[in-house]
This record gives sequence, C-alpha cells and structure tokens, in this order.
Amino acid sequence: AFKAAVLIQRWYRRYVARLEMRRRCTWRIFQSIEYACEQDQIKLHNFFSYLMDHFTPSSSKERDFISRMFVSGESFKEAELEKYCDYESMEVPDSYTGPHLSFPLLPDHATALLEAFKQKQQLHARYVLNLLHETRKHLKQLPNISHVSTCYSEEVTVCGDLHGQLDDLFLIFYKNGLPSPSKSYVFNGDFVDRGKQSLEILIVLFTFLLVYPNEVHLNRGNHEDHMVNLRYGFTKEVMQKYKVHGKKILKMIQNVFCWLPLATLIDQKVLIIHGGISDTTDLDMLEKIQRHKFISVLRGKKRKESNRNVEIQEINGESKADASPAGHDAATSPSSQPRPAQAPSMANRLEFSKWVRQTVQEQIERCRRLVDISESEEEELTYSSFVSMADLDAPCWTRQEEWKQILDILWSDPMPQEGCRENTVRGGGCYFGPDVTEKILEKYSLQFLIRSHECKQEGYEFCHNRKVLTIFSASNYYEIGSNRGAYVKLGPDLVPHFVQYQASKTAHTLTMTQRQISRVEESAFRALREKLFAHTSALISAFKAYDKDGTGRITLSNWATAVESVLRLGLPWRMLRPQLVRSTADGMLEYKSWLEDLAMEQRSREHVQAGLLEVIYRNRSNLETIFRIIDRDHSGLISFEEFHQTWKLFSSHMNIELTDDGISDLVRSIDFNKDGNIDFNEFLEAFRLVKQSQ
Repeated sequence: AFKAAVLIQRWYRRYVARLEMRRRCTWRIFQSIEYACEQDQIKLHNFFSYLMDHFTPSSSKERDFISRMFVSGESFKEAELEKYCDYESMEVPDSYTGPHLSFPLLPDHATALLEAFKQKQQLHARYVLNLLHETRKHLKQLPNISHVSTCYSEEVTVCGDLHGQLDDLFLIFYKNGLPSPSKSYVFNGDFVDRGKQSLEILIVLFTFLLVYPNEVHLNRGNHEDHMVNLRYGFTKEVMQKYKVHGKKILKMIQNVFCWLPLATLIDQKVLIIHGGISDTTDLDMLEKIQRHKFISVLRGKKRKESNRNVEIQEINGESKADASPAGHDAATSPSSQPRPAQAPSMANRLEFSKWVRQTVQEQIERCRRLVDISESEEEELTYSSFVSMADLDAPCWTRQEEWKQILDILWSDPMPQEGCRENTVRGGGCYFGPDVTEKILEKYSLQFLIRSHECKQEGYEFCHNRKVLTIFSASNYYEIGSNRGAYVKLGPDLVPHFVQYQASKTAHTLTMTQRQISRVEESAFRALREKLFAHTSALISAFKAYDKDGTGRITLSNWATAVESVLRLGLPWRMLRPQLVRSTADGMLEYKSWLEDLAMEQRSREHVQAGLLEVIYRNRSNLETIFRIIDRDHSGLISFEEFHQTWKLFSSHMNIELTDDGISDLVRSIDFNKDGNIDFNEFLEAFRLVKQSQ
C-alpha cells in the first residue's frame, strides 16, 4: 500500500508538472503576441512621426491637414472645445428610455447608471458630453500626484486594468461595495480598449468621481491615449455606439484623458503608478509637469530644431536659400526680432529664474505670431500652472525630459535582473530591476509600489522582494479561463489583502483542467498558427537558407531556429514543436507541405485565397490603424482630399515624384464604387490587388 501511494504521488506530481509547463508555454504565447502588437503600434507611430518631421507644408491647406492629422486636440482652446462639444443645444427626445443625468450628480444617478448598463441601455449623447465636460473641469483642479489617506476611510481599494470589461467592474462593486465616504477606490489606468464596453466603464468611473471626488481616484494608463485607441478598438466602439455625435465625444474624451493624474500616493508610503519606474524617475518633476500638454505620450518626442527652423522659414515664405546665413536664429530680421535683455547675475537665482521665464515667454509669443496662432483668451488657472508660478525658483526641464518621465511611468515593466534598460519588447518605456526599485523607495521614503499594465494569471503578483505589486483586474483577458482578476485592499497598516474573481459564467462551468489549460491552450496555439501563417513568405525564405540542396526538407532543430528568426517572439519553439509540427521518424520536416496545411486551416475559416489572406493577417491591424489616422473625422470614409494630402507625406518619405493629377488618378482607381470616398474595404482591396500583382 505504501509503494502504491508513492507511485500514485509520483504520477500525480509528473502530471501537475506537465500541466504547469503547458500553462507557462500558453501564457508565453499570449504575452509575446500581445507585446509584439504593441511594438508594431510604436513602430507605426514612429514611421508617421518621421514623415511629419521630413515633410514641409507648401501651402496653408497642407499645413492645416498636418495640424489635424498629428496635432489634433492640442490646438483646441477652451471656448473652441466647448463650442465644438456644445451639449446644451442637443435635445433629448421623449422616446428616450435610458437614464437621465442632472448636475451636480448624486449617488442615485450613479446607481441608476449601473442598473441601466446592466440592462444594456445607452446613455444619451447629451448626457455623455455633459458628464465629460464636468469631469474635465474637476480633473483640471487635481494635482499630478493624488494623495490619499487611510485615516478618512476604513480602507483603500486599488483596481488594475479593466480594458472595457464592464462585468469585472460590476463584480468588484458587488463584492467590495460601491464607492462611498467610507470606501475609497483607486483605479490604476487602462479603463478602455480591447473590451466591448469601454465607454460604459468611463461613464461609471467619471460619475463616481464627481459624486465622491475625495474617495474616487483615477490614474492615467498607457491606453488613455487616442493614438493607442485608434488601434485597440475604443475609437471604433465610440463611433459605432454614437454615430451622430461620436466625433464630439471622442474629442472630449481625448481632452479628458490628458488631464488624468499620473500617480497616487497612499499615506505618503505606497506609490501607485500604471506601468513602472526607471532610474531617472523624479517624483518632484512629475509633480510639476503640465500633464495636459501630452495629449498622446506616443507623440511626445520633439522634432529637431533644424527641422523646426526650416518650417518657420517656409511658413514665412522664405526658402532655405533666402534664409540668413548667420545661423539658426536668423529666420527673421534683427528689426523684427527684439533681443532679450541682459541676463542678471547667476548669484541671484530668483532674479535669474524670472528672467529665464520672461525670455522664454517672449520667444513663445514670437513663435506663435510666426505660425499665426493667436492667444485670444487667457488660459484658465489650473493646479499645474499654479504650481509652476508658485515655484519660480525651481529648475527648468526640457519637454523631452518631461515626456520621458511620463513615458516611463505609463509603459515600463519590472525585471528580475539588476539595472534599467530599454523595453524593446513593448517598444516603449523601460525594464527596471530590484536595485532601481530599492533606490526610488529609499529616496522618497516609500514602503512599496503598486502597478498594473501586465496580465497575471492569479490577478496579482509580487516581485523585487515583495516591493513591487502588480494588480490586474480584467479576468479572462486572453480567453475564458485564462486568468483571474483581482483587486487589493489597504488599511491603515498598509498590509495588502487580495480578492480574486472570474467574471464569466462560462469559466465556472469548465473543469479545472479545461479552465487552466485545454481551452486556453487551444486558443493560444490558434493565435500562434495565425501568426505563423501571416509570415509564410518570410518563413519559406528562412527555411530555404537551411535547405542548401533544395530537397524541401529541413531538420526540426533548424525549423525552430528559422521560425524564431522570422517571428522574433522569444518563444521556446522546440518545446512547442509537438503542438505545431507532426512528428517524423527521421526528424526531418517537409516545410512546404507544413505551410500548406497552415494555409488550409486558415482558408477553411476565411474563404479567401491563401496568398491574399497571408497579407491581410500580417497587415490588417496596421492597415486599420493607418486608415483611422487618415480618416480624421472618424466617418469610416477617407475623402479624396485626405488621401491626397497623406500621399504627399508618403511620397516625400519614399522620394517618389508624383504629380497632383497622378495622385488623383490613383485615388480614383481605389474608389471602386465611385462614390467619391474610400471606405475600409476598398482600402484593403487595393492593398490585396497590389500584393497579388507582385
């Protein structure tokens, strides 16, 4: 009996070990594909930024297009934004059966919204815009780092990423209770994208923020960024739900996002940020940054000064040849450019600081006049501007330094190794080690950090000697049963207490093995096969490099090496091989037949020619993002004018000479139904035809 028990124990342990290995491989596949997609988004943005930096507008029309395309939202003044999003002129029809809002909001309004959203009702656009307007007014008065104390409430609940999964938010409120004077909440960013009810989550959170401004705190995440929303679904969701007023709602949300606080500090001991830190993180700088200037963190990098000077010269009707050879500052004549007053002595730091600020302001005003930007109204006094004026003796930081601070806290991830290095996996932020964590905690007398940004199977995870806590609140993130969601509660002792959950009813009906492995693993390998199929052409080239004799066969070891060289996902391909490749007696793989099997599997689901389908799988996400960037009014259609101006950008980058008539012929050839606009299907079809002809 004893021997039998030991044998059963060994079998069981072996079985559990295999399950754990399968679980880790599945998790690695999901995360690698997710981060590769984020990296594509960064690369796509960098490409468009390069185009913008190397394209000099030749007319006011082109300059206006560039402004709308890349600097959308930044030029909206207070009065202009309110006029554009004028909710007071909208009438709510008598046939409307959804919830009604009146301001100031009361707790009953919040509970009514929750019930309405449970019944799949939609809030009228007038109320949405009114709510966003009031939220923006409130956020503008908040500091960059919110301060929360456990003295005034029994405990503080911290929630991580929700990503448009409203059921998770409902479950949190059901388990933990609604926000109230005795129950504070901190929501740590990434409220939107990926899920289908991002807008409802925003409406609920903003409503509770206005009802309980001292108990509800919101941090900005890396997805509270309209450039990211173009790719991951939030922009599309809003336009589908509000076809008439969707553009106004998006414009207002874009402006609200940039006013969200950057961090929260509990009892001066626990720092809550969305992503992480770096070796250059400076909380003093974060406290004073004018956060609303960074509409999109992806667009934070400044152009080179030489490019900017060339633009100013061109705007003034001067060519490079006409510019004064005296240097960069010779774009205007001495008479039109007053020289700054003599700098006071550095010994008097206050006087010197005032002189610097006055000089900078004069230069800004001069540049505004050059590009015809008028300051018709004084900017409303906000918390950040008040801090800037109050601390005149503070050091001055460049916009690049400020952008780097925000980028790091929104995009960074912890790593087990020491040091701090660039986060090449995501394409933004950095990886920070335990030594960096210890340095920041010691510098600011903190006990530990709470961050989100990464999906964890149990909903939370400690690292760096329990000094960094990751909390993730979107359950079933990759697939039903893939992960739990969690939130953490902190009392006056600041000891974390976790609550885990899974919001999907389906997840509870699955067996333990199904929930942990089988169903999730199946979904992961399906996504991986799609990824492999999308790179068929590149894989064939890589395989041929190992097939010197042209036999059409390579070793399984070479297969693994070639696949990683193409996909660069950092996956253990030799371990995954049994799930992807049929075993052979001689250890050789006929790679062409293997790729044909992949094509048959995808074609059976899509009913599209394999060669064209490969292109769509590989490029659809990028193509859709490009389409939405060009389609600035989010109408779902690209006008001839929008296409014409965008092609000017591409041609300048690729050094292609094309006349206006040539561009017009090109756009007419893409407009297959001849309705004067290009829809997304026509956009994709043109791309397919080009690849097919090649």
